Amino acid sequence: MTITPLPTSIDETLELMAKAGYVGDRALATVLYLALRMGRPLFLEGEAGVGKTEIAKVLSAALGRRLIRLQCYEGLDISSAVYEWNYGAQMIAIRMAEAQGEGDRARIEHDVFSERFLIKRPLLQALEPDPAGPPVLLIDEIDRTDEAFEAFLLEVLADFQITVPELGTVKAAQPPIVVVTSNRTREVHDALKRRCLYHWVGYPNAERELKILRTKVPGISRKLSEQVVAFVQALRKEDLFKSPGVAETLDWAGALTELDVVALDPATVSDTLGALLKYQDDIARLDGTKVKALLDEVKSELRAAE
Repeated sequence: MTITPLPTSIDETLELMAKAGYVGDRALATVLYLALRMGRPLFLEGEAGVGKTEIAKVLSAALGRRLIRLQCYEGLDISSAVYEWNYGAQMIAIRMAEAQGEGDRARIEHDVFSERFLIKRPLLQALEPDPAGPPVLLIDEIDRTDEAFEAFLLEVLADFQITVPELGTVKAAQPPIVVVTSNRTREVHDALKRRCLYHWVGYPNAERELKILRTKVPGISRKLSEQVVAFVQALRKEDLFKSPGVAETLDWAGALTELDVVALDPATVSDTLGALLKYQDDIARLDGTKVKALLDEVKSELRAAE
């Protein structure tokens, strides 16, 4: 992996993202540049599927840094996120010491609670030195955890250090590049947000979504890509339980390309809605008549724009 220096301007940040295949806007490039220059965590909030996680992946690839991902979920605890002891190996070591006549309990305890028995999880791994430079730490979907885990993260994000009672405090020589994402299924505490720079990642406009689509699905035709983006943009204005994100747009475009679709028609749209919408209630709302009306509107607007 080639090591790339941090960008020295917003324009360089935009260029760095573009080289890694991410079509971002200037607002995102600005907050990303500031987070990198100031050494502050970046808190990205937005609907699922708009590309928040991809930003961390792009940073890792573009800067030549290791990506360490902590996928959050309900019930996430320290043993899964930070560290745990290898109890099996510790028990074997204790029994071997006893078998060899080792009677010094303090020495045995010191030995079994040494670093060689420590299993490092993502947060602790992110504090370790790396020849390629500080890694990119992705704390993904923080809103899925509980407030107790959020409180624990405050020490990590404020001082980039973690206390292991048996070993002491582990502090990063150089702070990792931290990206925290949230789908806003619940509000994240202000104390955590205060330690970060904030950016809302919304749905892209038609022009940017078209660029994203043509970058990620290069084999798609010009006509079909325009129709796909226009239809998705129109769909997001409908009263749906979950509007399609960019990820769904790319999935749908990929599916249509696999089917050798040249242009959208009501039957094809209806047959492939499962690649675009993920809830049956939303699919049921788009019956054949509704799909045809939306498609006619989209094609009319595209003709008017030519």
